[in-house]
Amino acid sequence: MKKHTQNILLAVPILLMCHFTVLASEIELKITKRYLNFPISQHETRHKMTFQSEGQPELNIVIRLTAGKPDYWVFKDVSNLKGKTLTISYEGDQAGLSNIYQANEIAGADSLYQEHNRPQFHFTTRRGWINDPNGLLYYDGEYHLFYQHNPYEREWENMHWGHAVSHDLIHWKELPDALYPDELGTMFSGSAVIDYQNTAGWNEGEIPALVAAYTAASPERQTQGIAYSLDKGRTFTKYKGNPVIDSKEKWNSVDTRDPKVFWYEPGDHWVMVLNERDGHSIYNSQDLKKWEYQSHTTGFWECPELFELPVDGDPKNTKWIMYGASGTYMLGEFDGKTFTPTAGKYRYSSGPIYAAQTFTNVDDGRRIQMGWGQISHPGMPFKGMMMLPTEFSLRNTHDGPRLLNQPVKETEQLFTSVNRWSNLSTEEANEALEEYAEKGTLRLKTHIQLSHATSAGLNLFGQHLIDYDLNYNKLNDAFYSPDDPTSMEITADIYIDKTSIEVFVDEGAFTLVMPRTPVESNEEGFHFWGNNITIKNLEVFKAASIWE
Repeated sequence: MKKHTQNILLAVPILLMCHFTVLASEIELKITKRYLNFPISQHETRHKMTFQSEGQPELNIVIRLTAGKPDYWVFKDVSNLKGKTLTISYEGDQAGLSNIYQANEIAGADSLYQEHNRPQFHFTTRRGWINDPNGLLYYDGEYHLFYQHNPYEREWENMHWGHAVSHDLIHWKELPDALYPDELGTMFSGSAVIDYQNTAGWNEGEIPALVAAYTAASPERQTQGIAYSLDKGRTFTKYKGNPVIDSKEKWNSVDTRDPKVFWYEPGDHWVMVLNERDGHSIYNSQDLKKWEYQSHTTGFWECPELFELPVDGDPKNTKWIMYGASGTYMLGEFDGKTFTPTAGKYRYSSGPIYAAQTFTNVDDGRRIQMGWGQISHPGMPFKGMMMLPTEFSLRNTHDGPRLLNQPVKETEQLFTSVNRWSNLSTEEANEALEEYAEKGTLRLKTHIQLSHATSAGLNLFGQHLIDYDLNYNKLNDAFYSPDDPTSMEITADIYIDKTSIEVFVDEGAFTLVMPRTPVESNEEGFHFWGNNITIKNLEVFKAASIWE
């Protein structure tokens, strides 16, 4: 019997000692522990569950609660209810209610972060589904990562805002969920700001309000709301005047979501970029509560971003960048009310990275982004992940300014160089890498020189990490041409985690994201191929875990 199974069985006496009353499909629990643990089976149908406690808003979710053997366990942090009575009603099989139990640890805590398919240097939630990053923000020594979260299943539903904090963008501490579904809907994506000037009137003394702007989504409409926190995002109070924008009728569309808010210094006002139907709209506000529509840019879908970057580091030569969830972007000008595209659309990445957002308020001025990895982790009680945090910059190229995207400098602390070679043939490089093929996590840096206009690259167990076709200018089936169009060389910085691979090509000119093919699918290890290619440089790094 596995240790975590033993822990679950040992918890039964704890459950029996709790105040526990069954009334039809309803139980009352006197909360004495930090967590409630729920048994989940993907074979069960979702049914409505309602949580009620004095002084707390009613919470309605759907859940695949099982009375039989669970596929996995999920949890609810109820530490804020200690000493109170929580009533749970359920419209499914009432026998499943008897399997809910209280404990000061989540079920499976003994193996947490050590699971077979747990990514080791990417953020994942302890349990449940995650998608879009939300409210990315730096404040008072902490980076805040809010994110779309279903705490009760590893598939999409019950959208909350999950919450994690970090001091270095690498090591994350997961906190209780920050925003919960309410009468206006479930909590879709959004952003967060620090209201230093107290424009909304919620600051207390020297403590500025952390204000979240989010979408409340119901089947009928999607509206925009705001909430504020005075304890660094640990708890939020929703604005009683929500929604602050309700634009369904204006656009004849339910698709009005994902507010990105920032302070526009030249105009001394707030800007909201909001996806509405077929593109991104601009709204202005003086107080974060009353918003006025200004303009609209078509051609984008979901999760808008708008920010300014210097070209080649020159503060006198800047461009504004607008992008959407897919990562395609336009360059242009912005006057606080209207974005005017001057070039684009371009791509800086390909693969299952989506809904990337940049951090607000970073004190050193870097434009740091993080994106949702649409990647599964077979056999795990969680799904989805955040890809590595990366820094954006604009570089002048032969074709004009383009976005560069590279892992933040803080990432370097995780990787230690263990071997390095120069000027190898494919056979020599493959032999050098043979001992590293079975590693669960790894980083490789390589520089390949081609001698013919045919494809060349690097495989891992048959999966193409790099597949560069110079004849058709394709990189893993995406169009790619280096800044020097006559170049016969390509470089790659490759990050291999348990379930994902990220490849940063030519110092960030293009990014490849892919799920990792299971090792069991192919006997082949690392394998360079190509017609008379030379591996000019090859370096291997061991990877530390962010969970240690």
